[in-house]
Amino acid sequence: MNDEQEARRILDRVDREGDVLGSALRRTADHFAAREADPADRIELWGRRIGRGLSLVGVIVLAILLVRQLGAR
Repeated sequence: MNDEQEARRILDRVDREGDVLGSALRRTADHFAAREADPADRIELWGRRIGRGLSLVGVIVLAILLVRQLGAR
């Protein structure tokens, strides 16, 4: 395999991995925006958004507490 073929192979791999990351970010944004909820039911829509936002805050707080606990030893 020559250098040009190797370079093309690497660039193709980087393109594929970039697409995976972008797709994951879009899915995450859709999840927190509650896009799967019925847009006509505003209570359900905002309930899901608030619940998911609070769960994210909880995970961040727990991660901080874990890091502090591990650092205290």
